[in-house]
Amino acid sequence: MASLRDIKNRITSTKKTSQITKAMEMVSASKLSRAEDNAKSFSPYMNKIQEVVASIATGAADASHPMLSTRPVKKTAYLVITSDRGLAGAYNSNVIRSAMNAINSRHSSKDEYVILAVGRVGRDFFAKKGMNIIDSIIGLPDQPSFADIKEITGKAVGMYADEAFDELYMYYNHFVSAISQEVTEKKVLPLTDVAAETGGMTSYEFEPSPEAILEVLLPQYAESLIYGALLDGKASEHAARMTAMKSATDNAKELIDSLSLSYNRARQAAITQEITEIVGGAAALED
Repeated sequence: MASLRDIKNRITSTKKTSQITKAMEMVSASKLSRAEDNAKSFSPYMNKIQEVVASIATGAADASHPMLSTRPVKKTAYLVITSDRGLAGAYNSNVIRSAMNAINSRHSSKDEYVILAVGRVGRDFFAKKGMNIIDSIIGLPDQPSFADIKEITGKAVGMYADEAFDELYMYYNHFVSAISQEVTEKKVLPLTDVAAETGGMTSYEFEPSPEAILEVLLPQYAESLIYGALLDGKASEHAARMTAMKSATDNAKELIDSLSLSYNRARQAAITQEITEIVGGAAALED
């Protein structure tokens, strides 16, 4: 049985841990509020640019662009969005597992796919597996701007245009609520589902021509899809970390209660032992 000093030290260290996890929970809650606002504020722009692209793609019969049409798939790219740090529950492992399941089911050789990794956890995982990482980005701020990821999004779209790969899938955590995030797979390129994802569309007149507008708008739209997923993923990350830290704090409190009970019982046993020894000594003196 542990001594009173050992139990006391465990209680003290657990209390300190609880204070740290509680502080991290509060920080994540604050970051979540801002990240959720960023994701929601980006939605109107995303919806409008998707509507315009869909209107051109479906309304102009002679409008065409390589990003709107499928081609034989020789190589597939996977953009996987994870975090730079852990302590976020199953946030990272769920995304990585989903991406790995898709890769293993679709490909028999490492030459058939490439990886674009956002976040240190995902990059390190795929690097240890010896998978072909053609680009990665780490150290993104908690509230990223489009400029922070412009390089990797531009490279992804540019490599598709240069036929370095023939399709691009994206894996990230979709923010549902503070306690719920869903791993999402989204096909970014080619943009074959634009019209299907859009409801009622407004009629537009295009100048100088639909083709010229698509040439400028489609790369921006594809980059916006990636940026929107990143904002969604950041909100999910902060929510997952907040939930994980709350669970850790609750578990620490339960452990403290259990240790305090053990400490009190051990202390009572020690006091009873001392009283018994004193009574026994007094009885021996009387004899």
